[in-house]
Amino acid sequence: MKQLSDIAQEEQNMRVIVQLTNTFESLASMRIAQIKNQVLQAQNFFAELWNIYVQIRVDKLFRFGRQSNENVSEKELIIIISSAGGFSGDIDHRLIATMLKQYDKTEQDIIVVGYHGTILLAQAGVAFKKYFKLPEKDTNINVEPLVREIRSYKSTVVFYQTYISLMTQDIRRIELQTAIMELSEQAAKSNDIISEKTYIFEPSAYAVVAHLERSMLQIALSQVIFDSKLAQYASRFRAMSLANDRANTSLSDTVLLYNHTKRYIHDEQLKQIINGLKKVLVK
Repeated sequence: MKQLSDIAQEEQNMRVIVQLTNTFESLASMRIAQIKNQVLQAQNFFAELWNIYVQIRVDKLFRFGRQSNENVSEKELIIIISSAGGFSGDIDHRLIATMLKQYDKTEQDIIVVGYHGTILLAQAGVAFKKYFKLPEKDTNINVEPLVREIRSYKSTVVFYQTYISLMTQDIRRIELQTAIMELSEQAAKSNDIISEKTYIFEPSAYAVVAHLERSMLQIALSQVIFDSKLAQYASRFRAMSLANDRANTSLSDTVLLYNHTKRYIHDEQLKQIINGLKKVLVK
């Protein structure tokens, strides 16, 4: 049987684990609420830009803000958005496994956002072109370096984790132009008329359209990253919730063992006292 002091130390350790998992669970929940608010604000801003854009563009093609003299690779670009570390449940493993089922190294290049994705790709023996840190902050995400990479490719596909609920997260594959179209569908139509007849565009209408495309591309990318971070925080919340449940169960078992052991030791000491008294009385 374990020593009473060892059980007491084990109980203290379990109490610390319960407190830590509860704290991480609360932090993840708070982050989820903050990001949801950011997503709503970004959607509203995108809607304003889209209403301006659709009135001054010359055709229905979305050119990702490219200039006519920019070289474009015929390969497809894959962007993987993973977590910054391994503290996010199993969702990154599912993300990489889903991507690898559709990956063709002769036809596609990979860019990874989030350090954990680079580790999992290295373990799978898959090379990637570039790596970007997952933004630590949940506001004012700078995606311009990603936009520059995207403009160098004919098409771009993003693999990321998507938030469904606190207990459910899924993996999503989306073409970037589709993501922009989905955001545009949420934009209410404006009655304002914006054209070269009523406005002066500097340096030109084409330059303004390209700038708007780059801005909307940044918003769409930010939205995808926000959604991915939501899923990561939810996965972390779920992992911490399960860990907290297990820690509470272990703590209850340890407390029960401590009380049982303490009672056993007390009973043994009482037996020794009674046996000693019996021996004295017999003499």
